[in-house]
Amino acid sequence: MLSNSDPVPVTILSGSLGAGKTTTLNHVLSSDQELDAAVLVNDMGEVNVDADLVERESDLTQNDDEIIEMSNGCICCRLRGDMLDEVGRLADKRDFEYLLVESSGISEPIPVAQTFARGFEDAEFDPTGVYELDTMVSVVDAHSFWKGFDSGQALTDDDIDPQSDRVPEEALMDQIEFCDVLLLNKCDLVPDDELEEIEAVLRALQPRAKIVRTEHGAVDPTEILNTGRFDFDRASQSAGWKRELQHGHHHESASEEHGVSSFVFESDRPFHPERISELFAGLPEEVVRAKGFFWSAGREDVAMGLDKSGQSVRAGPKGTWIATLPKAQQEKYFAARPAIKENWDEKWGDRGTQLVFIGREFDQASLVEQLEDSVLSDAEMGEGFEEYPDPFGREEQRELALADD
Repeated sequence: MLSNSDPVPVTILSGSLGAGKTTTLNHVLSSDQELDAAVLVNDMGEVNVDADLVERESDLTQNDDEIIEMSNGCICCRLRGDMLDEVGRLADKRDFEYLLVESSGISEPIPVAQTFARGFEDAEFDPTGVYELDTMVSVVDAHSFWKGFDSGQALTDDDIDPQSDRVPEEALMDQIEFCDVLLLNKCDLVPDDELEEIEAVLRALQPRAKIVRTEHGAVDPTEILNTGRFDFDRASQSAGWKRELQHGHHHESASEEHGVSSFVFESDRPFHPERISELFAGLPEEVVRAKGFFWSAGREDVAMGLDKSGQSVRAGPKGTWIATLPKAQQEKYFAARPAIKENWDEKWGDRGTQLVFIGREFDQASLVEQLEDSVLSDAEMGEGFEEYPDPFGREEQRELALADD
């Protein structure tokens, strides 16, 4: 039993549309474990179907504020302040011991976690000290993953939501890469040997999370409640592609056994924009994840970013080269990160390429060769490349490829 001075632990459930978040939530609420909980359910649609399902299948009611319904938007963006207002109102009554949050299928988990862990400047209620984020949970549809691997199509069954420019596969990757527990649901629809391969891919994408197989959302509540697993800094740095960039290429035996591999491509020369754009648009479907930054010849003003999530590929302006900053700001970076100055080019500064590729049974040697062929040659470096045509968007990343469902 919590005292009024103890913070209320919070578990947040993320996952793509149809992955089984609501089924999992209802299973936990109806379990034998005594759980005096309040529930917040976020749905993108005008009618919050999931909140109604939770009410019908549990002892909680919306009228008594045990279930908070948030509709027609996402708690990771437009509804962040509204969410804090609601959980602040719940905190005033303090007649529950646990808060369960089900986010929408296209919600990004990091902003939701930040809202609970650090508050939100546009809201009056400060959750820190009142609530304590305990576990970030992502529910993954094993059957959709399996179909995606088998057919080369999207890894989710979702369509692009008309109210958002977030492609569902991108949201799915965010949910996988930022979680403490990963529930691989609908395992009864996938052969055991395929499940092992899917798990190998998930471990490569998110090496820190605990993976739990479930059927029909039937998870042991202790796997996702009061785990104490959440650590914001660790979670935000735990994606597989970040690990590869920081520590270099290496395999885990389980991943290697199932044909899952990854590598980092680095270059201190720019890519030819047309050659690399064509390569990115045609990346092998077996490459499940690719991310990082690159130098596109003719765009020395900005660092370009690549983001491949499943079959969705986006590339374009993403950040700032330190070399473009005023000298005083450059010196601050050098003081904080001496390695930057050690690798500084006298003419081009920190401009270069660092890209991570994670995939399943893809021809790594061929891809490396294509990447190397996309880098400017000695002759091209000497010709000057300021007037190269730019196939990327001028202001932000744009879609280069998206598989048809």
